[in-house]
Amino acid sequence: MGAAGGLRAISSLDALLALQGVEDLTHRKKRAVIKGRNALDALDSLKVALLDGTVDRSTLARLKVAAEGLTEATGDERLDAVMNEIDLRLSVELAKAGAA
Repeated sequence: MGAAGGLRAISSLDALLALQGVEDLTHRKKRAVIKGRNALDALDSLKVALLDGTVDRSTLARLKVAAEGLTEATGDERLDAVMNEIDLRLSVELAKAGAA
């Protein structure tokens, strides 16, 4: 392989690595959105349980599970800020329930 062929191979490899990095960022954002939605669903379930007077251990356990990994960096400052707000709300609700 000549110098030109070697450069093309390196260029192709660099392009693949760059695409993989973009894909990783996209996947991190998608995972964060899914986690955020699950956390908001858990908070909504808590709201309904509080209104019904039926808060139980499973509701609190769901909140704890939903809180896991919410503050992992996504590479998007605005999304990270929203995730931190959701995490704060979960922490407050768990503390109020004495389950933190």
